[in-house]
Amino acid sequence: MWRLKTVRHKSSVSLKDVEELRERRREHEKVLRQARRDRQLVSKRLLLNEEEQEGELMQTNSAPLSQDQIRQMVHNVQHGGEEKATHLAVLRKALRDPQTHLIFTKLENSMYVLVGQLSGHNAQCQLEAARCLHELSNSPHPGVGQSCLSATPYLLTYLSSPSAKLTELCLYTLGNLWPENTIVKEKLLVQGIVPALANCIQVQRCNLAVIEAVGFTLSQLLQDKDTPDTVILAVMNSGLLPHLISLLAPDPAFGIGAAVECAWCLHYIVSRTADISTLLTDGLLLQCSNLLITLGGAVAKGCTDDGVELLIWPLLRCMGNMLASGVCEAAGCSAGVEDVRLLAALCVFSQTYLTSHCALSRESLWVLNNLTAGSPVFGSAVLSLNIVPVLLQLLAFSNGINTMVLRILGNVAHNGPGYCVQLMRAGLLPVLCTTLKMANLDTVTLSLEVLHLLTASSPQATEEFIRLDGIPLLEAIQYNNEEEQRLRASYIIDHYLRAH
Repeated sequence: MWRLKTVRHKSSVSLKDVEELRERRREHEKVLRQARRDRQLVSKRLLLNEEEQEGELMQTNSAPLSQDQIRQMVHNVQHGGEEKATHLAVLRKALRDPQTHLIFTKLENSMYVLVGQLSGHNAQCQLEAARCLHELSNSPHPGVGQSCLSATPYLLTYLSSPSAKLTELCLYTLGNLWPENTIVKEKLLVQGIVPALANCIQVQRCNLAVIEAVGFTLSQLLQDKDTPDTVILAVMNSGLLPHLISLLAPDPAFGIGAAVECAWCLHYIVSRTADISTLLTDGLLLQCSNLLITLGGAVAKGCTDDGVELLIWPLLRCMGNMLASGVCEAAGCSAGVEDVRLLAALCVFSQTYLTSHCALSRESLWVLNNLTAGSPVFGSAVLSLNIVPVLLQLLAFSNGINTMVLRILGNVAHNGPGYCVQLMRAGLLPVLCTTLKMANLDTVTLSLEVLHLLTASSPQATEEFIRLDGIPLLEAIQYNNEEEQRLRASYIIDHYLRAH
């Protein structure tokens, strides 16, 4: 749902040419949306057993275990009496080796024995059996996850367990199993994984480690390209949304993990939901705005070492996509977001992460673009908060940074002559003379759009551009190979520059 609100302009280009341009932009935006969706791939996580010593965690056998050794381990678990938990712990350590996964799942009754311990009444055996299943769920071998299907009813049941450790294990195991194949997905949906997650997030609300695990598992479901409609509908009807939105708040003691996972879940919902009115009503846009303002203040003070960008990223996507939706446009560009400090926060992100996370910087500018498109309020704020000099500095950077900045400046200029005069006084015209010389076609085209808005609205801008020897720049563009640019340059010269 990556969408760029574009500046509006007048020109002598025919309606047919304009429509072709719009169609090219729509196709370009479609490619961007698809690329971003494709990069959100399902992943697996291995939850380490914190009760073990660090040395044990790294311990591996010098040689893979044989089938007879694994069979003996299963036998020990089945007939171990009071030592079953100990034998399960030995089996779990053996299952850290991916080569053991296939041997174990192919052994007769191996899963039956494991599920038997999971479903029993011994709490320690339940926990160790869940750890064994968790190791299997993290397997790189296709088919291993499907062999765990006999355990999924119990894994789902234990999401209501009073044991937070067991619940957390079950959540990460279910999240790992989901991408296994279509059979696993269909089975989990039928068994009620979404209602189970909704119940878990309510019961375990105070345990942020469990909430983070809920977020991970839910995000696995929501970003799945095979069953988006089914999952989204189930989530929307489950009562999960208000809980996810309310959890967009980092905990000073626990950190940002739970908030990050919930933010990604909400991003996947927003990007795949045509009607976001429910999300607006539940306050998602306002919550994202308030949190981004808070994070902007923290980043401005130098707080960038705690992975704060991991939370900023999904918040930006949520907000940008909501602002680009038809529902938000109908309600006004800001759709209830009125705090202009958000613009300052977005500028802080765009500057701070320019070199370390260039895409995040571009994402911040995208949200700023969507806020200012069609909004005199935010257009005025860009000027009053003295953001224009910051944006002008960013015009020197490529990778989509300068093109997004030009869109923002065009949005501001579109508000009228007064805005254009202030942009000119902030030093926009000399910088435009530089961007008009750049090799990137989009940069030159957008520079011409902004220049057109300035010269059409302000005689002062026209005089200043001529004084800066801008006419030769446009004349050079008239002889390049890009027809759209030739037409724009010719129109500006003929209608605004030659009269002077």
